[in-house]
Amino acid sequence: MVEVKKKDSESAESLIRRFTKRVQSSGILLQAKKGRYYSIKKSKLEKKGDAARRTLIKDKKELLRKIGKLDDFIDPRRPNKRGTIKKLLQARIKK
Repeated sequence: MVEVKKKDSESAESLIRRFTKRVQSSGILLQAKKGRYYSIKKSKLEKKGDAARRTLIKDKKELLRKIGKLDDFIDPRRPNKRGTIKKLLQARIKK
């Protein structure tokens, strides 16, 4: 806990300035900022399960794409993910 008492002929601005310097030097502000976005870490089993789920979904999509049930689409947020837009448009024109 940081405590600052006003000196006899001290202005409010200098008192605030002294207080902020003490808070910064004590490290309280850094601790508060570090704890702001704390997230609980996943266990190894949860990480492996998530990775297995992602690979399963990826494999299913690839299989559907190969047999023609899933068309390639252009994601507007990530246009270069499955190739350039120009190549994808050319492939659609040829179909």
